[in-house]
Order: sequence, then structure tokens, then C-alpha cells
Amino acid sequence: MSTMKLEIVTPHGEIFNGDVKSATFPGAEGEFGVLPEHASLVSLLDAGVIEIEKVDGGVESIVIDSGYVKVDEEKTLVVVEGAVPIVGENESEIAQAIKEAKELVQKASNSDFAIANVEARVESAAKTRF
Repeated sequence: MSTMKLEIVTPHGEIFNGDVKSATFPGAEGEFGVLPEHASLVSLLDAGVIEIEKVDGGVESIVIDSGYVKVDEEKTLVVVEGAVPIVGENESEIAQAIKEAKELVQKASNSDFAIANVEARVESAAKTRF
């Protein structure tokens, strides 16, 4: 099974670092996916959700405000101003993460459509965990 290294960082530290099967990003020109050995590219990212398909088959969602992604054949590096992983051990922790994610996106985007889209995707991702 082919994997790629994915690293997501903010000015406050690393949010994610590991091998993944694929990742989907909220690009400035629209959503796009990256697989292992993808052609090199650099793209701006808008506020939205990064969906990560992990090696074990699980999916992790990370809400971001804005930044950029640099892809090469061996590694994908994401640098963003702010990020909130939608993770938790129970429904209370997931609810807190969703609240923080909504606040992050509302600060980053003045588009009601973008905010509604992120909220819907985050709540859908959270429901699959419980």
C-alpha cells in the first residue's frame, strides 16, 4: 500500500504529522485531492476542512482558516494560520472541537456559504465518530 507523509503546522505548533493514504484540501480554486506520488504543486488554501484518510482506513477532519499547501512526490506540507482537529474521546469533547472550528471559520471567512459548508461537513464528520 502506497502512503505519503503529511504534515500540518500552524504558528503555534504541529497539528498533524504522519503517513496517510490521501488528503482532500479546500483550495482557493476549489477542493482537490492528493494521493501518494502526486505531481509537485503549491496552492493557496481557503477556510475549510482538510479530510485525511489514514493508513488504518479511518478519516480525520481538520478545520483550517487559510494558508498554503506544498506537495511533492514524497511529502505534503500544509502551513496555516489556525487549525482545529475534530477529535475527542466523547461527545462533549467533539462538541467543544466543533464550537472552536465554527469560531475559527467565522473569523476567517465573510462568506455565509463557506461558513455553512464547513459547519455541515464538520457536523457530518463528527456524527460518524459516535
